[in-house]
Amino acid sequence: MAKKAPRRTAQRILEAALDLFNRFGEPNVSTTLIAGELNISPGNLYYHYPAKEELINTLYQGYEAELNELLHASEGVHDVEDAWFFMHTLFELIWRYRFLYRDLNDLLSKNRHLETQFQLVLKNKTRAIRQLISGLGRAGHLDIDAHEIDPLAQSMVVVLTYWLSYEYVRNPREALEPAHAQGALMRGGHHTLHLLAPYLGREQRRHLLTLSNAYNGEDATHHVVPTVDMAA
Repeated sequence: MAKKAPRRTAQRILEAALDLFNRFGEPNVSTTLIAGELNISPGNLYYHYPAKEELINTLYQGYEAELNELLHASEGVHDVEDAWFFMHTLFELIWRYRFLYRDLNDLLSKNRHLETQFQLVLKNKTRAIRQLISGLGRAGHLDIDAHEIDPLAQSMVVVLTYWLSYEYVRNPREALEPAHAQGALMRGGHHTLHLLAPYLGREQRRHLLTLSNAYNGEDATHHVVPTVDMAA
């Protein structure tokens, strides 16, 4: 069996930087620390990425490419089950690049590229959520006035964007550790989708609550408050 080609140093640097940024927060990780993690010289790292900002921007480009591809999937959402899968897939991507969200305000204040690009991210997320809402409406699962669609989409994007910050405030020492990923992702998707609940038809609302109850069972160790059946 042929041996796999070794990963290029530039890719190894990106992977190490992403891991360290996610674990400790971007402001707390220096290029010297990244080089030490890989057992390479700082000069070797600077050859590939002359500044820390270039590392961050390259990681962001990877995130943005994955995000844009995923957001197109909102066009295929026709019921609550589709919406549940879409939302949790979106939260999984956010988790993989969680340093962007953990340190968002700090990053935007010192990185002009991210400042402008993240505004586009918010617009694209909002457009995708509007598409999700419209798809549920066309399928007859959602009863919502046209004037309420934009505020609802904006509210869902706010939860999407700041959920991990909320998790961090609740549990600063452990919230963003890999062992807590599943609980954080499930809670984020759960609360974002429940903003749709008042507008859902009876059967789809019951189905959302069924999915939520399954989530509550998986995440019972996090002491989630039980969901009230609004359709009862």
